[in-house]
Amino acid sequence: MIRPALPYVLVAVLAGLGVYGILARRHAVLVLVGVELLLGAAGLLLVTVGQTTEGDLHASAPVLTLFLITIAAAEVVVALAVLVALHRARGHVDLAADLDPRAGVATSDDAPGEAP
Repeated sequence: MIRPALPYVLVAVLAGLGVYGILARRHAVLVLVGVELLLGAAGLLLVTVGQTTEGDLHASAPVLTLFLITIAAAEVVVALAVLVALHRARGHVDLAADLDPRAGVATSDDAPGEAP
């Protein structure tokens, strides 16, 4: 018999790892893994709440979780296709370089024109 609090602890650990993966990683694939961990935690929470409660959610929780897994799989396919296209175009998928506001600004040393 599984203790009642164990699935909730696992949900908290998965959600924490997912948030850490999203906020602390620079590589886009690792951020995508963090998003998938969050979606997995949401699915586990949905099944756990559905099994521990009575009523309409008890019967529909597995169906909603299957729907969540299907949407997560489609999201991974689209995100990986975008990342492959970015890698082919730029040669990297480093989010810190893409989101840096100073990366696109030309300094006076980089600007074409006359030499001083």
